[in-house]
Amino acid sequence: MSDPDSLPDVTPPKSKPDPEHPKPFNTDDIDEEEEDDDDENDVEYDDEDAKGEVFGEPNRPKPQSREAQFRSEKLKMDSLLQRMQSGPVSVRVHDVIIKGNTKTKDHVIEAETEVLNNVGSMQELLKASQIVNLRLQALEIFDSVKITLDSGPPELPGTANVIIEVVETASPLSGQIGAYTKAEARSSTVEGSLKYKNFFGYGDLWDGSLAYGYDHSAELSAGVFLPKFKGLVTPVSARAYLLSQDWLKFSSYKERSMGLSLGLFSTPYHDLAYNLAWRTLTDPSQMSSRSIRRQLGHNLLSSLKYTFKFDRRNSTMRPTWGYAFVSTTQIGGLAPDSRSLRFLRQEFDLRYVVPLGFYHAALNFGVSGGVVFPWGNGFSSRPSSLPERFFLGGNISPVCALGGPTALWGFKTRGLGPTEPKRQVNNESADPSGVDFLGGDLAVTALADLSFDLPFRWFREKGIHAHVFACAGNVAKLTENEYRNISVQKFVESLRSSVGVGLVVPTSLFRMELNYCYILKKLDHDRAKTGVWLTFSAAS
Repeated sequence: MSDPDSLPDVTPPKSKPDPEHPKPFNTDDIDEEEEDDDDENDVEYDDEDAKGEVFGEPNRPKPQSREAQFRSEKLKMDSLLQRMQSGPVSVRVHDVIIKGNTKTKDHVIEAETEVLNNVGSMQELLKASQIVNLRLQALEIFDSVKITLDSGPPELPGTANVIIEVVETASPLSGQIGAYTKAEARSSTVEGSLKYKNFFGYGDLWDGSLAYGYDHSAELSAGVFLPKFKGLVTPVSARAYLLSQDWLKFSSYKERSMGLSLGLFSTPYHDLAYNLAWRTLTDPSQMSSRSIRRQLGHNLLSSLKYTFKFDRRNSTMRPTWGYAFVSTTQIGGLAPDSRSLRFLRQEFDLRYVVPLGFYHAALNFGVSGGVVFPWGNGFSSRPSSLPERFFLGGNISPVCALGGPTALWGFKTRGLGPTEPKRQVNNESADPSGVDFLGGDLAVTALADLSFDLPFRWFREKGIHAHVFACAGNVAKLTENEYRNISVQKFVESLRSSVGVGLVVPTSLFRMELNYCYILKKLDHDRAKTGVWLTFSAAS
């Protein structure tokens, strides 16, 4: 596969440099310059050749030798480089020629080359060609992509032809297996997937996956991705899934969902998706608290989710400069069904990284928040949907969890927030002090992380570094008129917090942290401990 960062091959345009008044390159300019340099030999050559000509036959130029062609091309390249250094070289794209696609439709490739139509100079053309190369590589249906720039027709000076040569993948079927940690699941999973590329020649990617979590969660899904082509403005995707999650240990219920997710609109900054799912909450233990029992049964999820995201950090595993922002808005209850969940959910996450200039050190600040609320008649007295609430804690690093309030160092999965005692049963093995974590309608977290290199060469070469951190967060209930009992002072006074120091081992798949955490503040029922923690986090 070709290197996506390499510049495309360039057949240089043919014109003399003019720094003040750049003119479109002309295929005759450099040829005239060559004739001026060797005018005597050219004349002699033409005279000798003319002596043997037959009257009435057209003059046929004698083919150049390989050395002469090399000198000619070198002169053209030198002239182009001189002009590009002195200022813009005016050029526009005359034609885009596609070669090598035997199965892929032309319009699939053409949709990724629209940026070429807007170039006005050779410098812009080179940048646009790199962008096109990267976009075509990102389709995952080509083993290699090569872009060559050539001069346009002689009768159209100042034009260039772009030749795109692709090699379609020789192995359309691929698979992978790995272990991951996802912020959404708050646990680690083993996942395996199969992918088939370009089945119909539209750049379509078909895949099926199976994931199993250490907390007995499981997901089976299949989907398709279509890049933008013909009338589509952006890529579209669809995915059907079966999901089972076990929250008995934390909140005394199991969740099973069967649904469909449609990606309606997707750009580098914006994403719009529709979700339709039939969801069932059960309690096999029959020990759930009263608030959990009220949520058991069937319901319908019909929601629209919009995400705005930009990330200007140099790395998601170890950011040393830049900033990032994510905002997610979700509205549920779009189906005309009494069992359809009606809610509004808003999340945001802001990160800012300050480089310190020594030992590759950087200070990472972050603040995130979220709120969920039901809507409809009597919304203030109704509880919010249990799976849509916010739960903090888990075996993940807050540095990698970009997207909303999720984790705090030193707190276990669903380890803080509002609780309620479980149902009391006549069972000696039952825990009389057991509680259900109910989650919250309002969540806020903040973090500060100072990372720096260690004074050992081997550690620096492997990317292993140290960090000192501090974090704080809280979850509160707003629904069922509880918002009347909350104030800013009470919310701040009940903030949980922790500090610590640790060793970070980044890899291509995940970030591993070996930390010592010290809990500064926790409440009675919180599940947190001071001690050594080992976390695994995938990039968000």
